[in-house]
Amino acid sequence: MWLNGIRMGLVLWVLFAPAIAGAQAEKVPRVGFLCWVTCGDPYHEAFWQALRKRGYADFKNISFDNRAAGGDRALLDSLASELNDLKPAVIVADTTQSALALKKVSKTIPVVVIVDDPVGSGLISNLGRPGGNFTGLSSVTPELGAKQLQLLKEAVPKVSRVAALWNPANPATAIRRQTMQTAARGLGVTLLSFDVRTPSEHEAAFAEMVRLRAEALIDALGGADRSNSATTGRILRLAMDHRLPAIYQSEDIVAEGGLMSYGPSLADQFRQAATYVDRILKGTKPADLPVEQPTKFGLVVNLKTARALGLNIPQSVLVRADEIIQ
Repeated sequence: MWLNGIRMGLVLWVLFAPAIAGAQAEKVPRVGFLCWVTCGDPYHEAFWQALRKRGYADFKNISFDNRAAGGDRALLDSLASELNDLKPAVIVADTTQSALALKKVSKTIPVVVIVDDPVGSGLISNLGRPGGNFTGLSSVTPELGAKQLQLLKEAVPKVSRVAALWNPANPATAIRRQTMQTAARGLGVTLLSFDVRTPSEHEAAFAEMVRLRAEALIDALGGADRSNSATTGRILRLAMDHRLPAIYQSEDIVAEGGLMSYGPSLADQFRQAATYVDRILKGTKPADLPVEQPTKFGLVVNLKTARALGLNIPQSVLVRADEIIQ
């Protein structure tokens, strides 16, 4: 009798084990990540580390579907559709480009974005009450560029002609350009604006800066919306080759040799995106999650680069720095 019971138990296990395993697998939420260029930058790693700290272990109680477009817009649209068809519990978009691609196809799946201007991009209608399936973080404020120009002028007082790199496809560009132009007039600075849509236009933009006798540079291409670390590396190299004192938004560029940075920490914003994902996985609707704007801004100065450029950064700037790289 007991042998027949064991046999019956084995039969039932064989019959129902796949269903049980399938049911368990279904309980593991899937998180999609759509990346404009690569999903391997330190910012993305900051996101995954933040999720791990919240108790999510890869392939145990969460799984990831990452898709990277390599800067190819047609491929980005295709990958957005592919991710949407997988029906993950939530999708993360690392740039405005990625978010807009998902906006075309995702009507119900929650999407967490890290972008410059979610309202101007048409992703949401209101920061406080997004109202749809999109929410997340805004990485810039309109007055950021004006503050960057002010700090650059204080750091290099003799500067009178400042170049600014803009991406006209970025919805945040118009208002930032306007506030920076107003600040330039107040500081007695001539602002030279250069629109660059792709990295292939950088070389020509810098050649024109030289022709117009630019004395310094503001990298206003945006935080979350810049292409990738290769793009920032190219801009950094060109600025140093032309001996242009430059201020950037990301502190990572200063660690790589840039002169100054002022802006919110993009790594912190990607970590905060993990909080949004966590709350959505626990049942909160994206429509009820207000979009977070940056409230903390950091100033980083690289004195080694300053010395290489023959600059003596005033103490009035250094005392306000959150970090000084010697």
